[in-house]
Amino acid sequence: MSDTTRIDRVLVLVPAWNEERSVGDTVREIRAASSRYDVVVIDDGSTDDTAEVARAAGAAVLSLPFNLGVGGAMRTGFTYAAREGYGAAIQVDADGQHDPVDIDRVLAGLEHADISIGARFSDVGDYSVRGPRRWAMIFLASVVSRIAKTRLTDVTSGFRAANTRAIAQYVHYYPAEYLGDTLDSLVAALHAGLTVTQVGVAMRPRAHGNPSQGPLGSTVYLLRSVFALLLAAMRRTGSRRQEERA
Repeated sequence: MSDTTRIDRVLVLVPAWNEERSVGDTVREIRAASSRYDVVVIDDGSTDDTAEVARAAGAAVLSLPFNLGVGGAMRTGFTYAAREGYGAAIQVDADGQHDPVDIDRVLAGLEHADISIGARFSDVGDYSVRGPRRWAMIFLASVVSRIAKTRLTDVTSGFRAANTRAIAQYVHYYPAEYLGDTLDSLVAALHAGLTVTQVGVAMRPRAHGNPSQGPLGSTVYLLRSVFALLLAAMRRTGSRRQEERA
């Protein structure tokens, strides 16, 4: 397929690490949702049959030699999207929590912004978190909303779409650190002049496995989230100093 036809298509990026029990159903659901979606699973160094299951379900597979984390996997996916000339790309998690029916809703946000976030806390669905994890999400959303100059309620959602400008930015910079794939990448894109919006989506429970929550885990999440935001701000300060010296 040539680049001139792919500009009108959507590349659905599915990062996956040891998701052999879920990834097949996820790929089939995405493909059934629209004929204009091309699915690429980035097999992030899995030690199970994730790659084989994804390929059997109809996805193209990019296999990484070892586990890089979501950030490294997504940067690989966006590099592929840019090289193949796609007009839009969207991340969908392999665990089944993102409903492929909502992909079009998230993509619609690209009509007036470069990045569109599928927000879990926007009066759609019944997804909720409590305690320190909720406090962290409210704090992060408040700070990033000021930077974005628009109200955002879920800046750590991985269900997000990018147009060609955002894809190019992600190829240039997409951090691999904890929360970097959501928070840091978003702050960097805003500082690069890109615009962001959000649309409400409903989340589904994981098809397999357990979420990493609990009082201790939520407190750790709060502390690490604040650290991730400070790290993103420090990177911006460092970039400004380099620009001033140039």
